Amino acid sequence: MAHIIVVGNEKGGAGKSTVSMHVATALARMGHKVGALDLDLRQKSFARYAQNRKNFIESQGVDLPSAEYHDLPEAEQSDLKPGENIYDHRLSAAIASLESSCAFIVIDCPGSHTRLSQVAHSLADTLITPLNDSFIDFDLLAHIDSDGQKILGPSVYSEMVWNARQLRAQAGLKPIDWVVVRNRLGAQQMVNKQKMGAALERLAKRIGFRTAPGFHERVVFRELFPRGLTLLDLKDIGVKQLNISNIAARQELRDLVKALNLPGVTVDF
Repeated sequence: MAHIIVVGNEKGGAGKSTVSMHVATALARMGHKVGALDLDLRQKSFARYAQNRKNFIESQGVDLPSAEYHDLPEAEQSDLKPGENIYDHRLSAAIASLESSCAFIVIDCPGSHTRLSQVAHSLADTLITPLNDSFIDFDLLAHIDSDGQKILGPSVYSEMVWNARQLRAQAGLKPIDWVVVRNRLGAQQMVNKQKMGAALERLAKRIGFRTAPGFHERVVFRELFPRGLTLLDLKDIGVKQLNISNIAARQELRDLVKALNLPGVTVDF
């Protein structure tokens, strides 16, 4: 059985597709067979990232380790079992096409509450939730008082994860390893940044996730997308000397993959 990694957050702009692509590519570069799915059927940022990569590889004649991206297969009503939801069927078929040959399947979820996202969360062995360093994003996890000190209760996304955990428990599956990743951090130690860190520590103990380092805000991530590249590809395309920002970003990716503690993975990049 493939280990399923779901990248989810009900808010757009948190860097889900960037995290999905970099984690999937890092695993592929370490020799693992990786499948990839994008459940945002409207924006398809992860799908377009993967297509950009395919186009770049073909146009430049380079060989870059990559995940095997699949679209969700179409389905007719006649394909469904009695009472079966069409989205459940399409997702199950996509996973079935990958799991026999892949060690990992990376699934990027939309920045909204959808049936596909709900089902994917219940299938997650590892759940990665990228979170911008802002109390606006924090509000998806928990409601907090006006001074950012007291947690008033879980919010909509945490409740969805809780429901997914309940479904897995009922099915006798292993608990979800939920990892909240602080993304787009600023370089300075601001008061807001410190408050966010303290609030996440308190919430982690309360609702059962752990935190991992994410990516700082860097121009390089916006520059890589059109060519479908990641930080790990730069030397392979002829960038002989990485600048300080790129080196720091590679270290951030290394720290993130290590923190995920995925089965059978030894970080060697």
